[in-house]
Amino acid sequence: QVQLVESGGGLVQPGGSLRLSCAASGSIFSIYAMGWYRQAPGKQRELVAAITSGGSTNYADSVKGRFTISRDNAKNTVYLQMNNLKPEDTAVYYCNADPPSWFNALSYWGQGTQVTVSS
Repeated sequence: QVQLVESGGGLVQPGGSLRLSCAASGSIFSIYAMGWYRQAPGKQRELVAAITSGGSTNYADSVKGRFTISRDNAKNTVYLQMNNLKPEDTAVYYCNADPPSWFNALSYWGQGTQVTVSS
């Protein structure tokens, strides 16, 4: 089974930056697609950024050009670099690990890390 632990959240001013990390257990990290989701109070959980096992990325329109997702398979870690943060980015950010369709395994979620953007 896979365990995910997020870190790097906190309180920042608008225009500031944060780097989130998600450390995964297991030796098969490299075959999982990884994603960052966020959920604000009263809102649906939304996909922020995703990266496939092959390194292809996808971003929500609201963060495109400001956020960058990356992965280091040797460290079993996925990152989310967040620049030019806005108050609308305030949410709990969750890391997700999704196995390929041919691999019979579950999808996993971290417990989340709070990001607050405020003056």
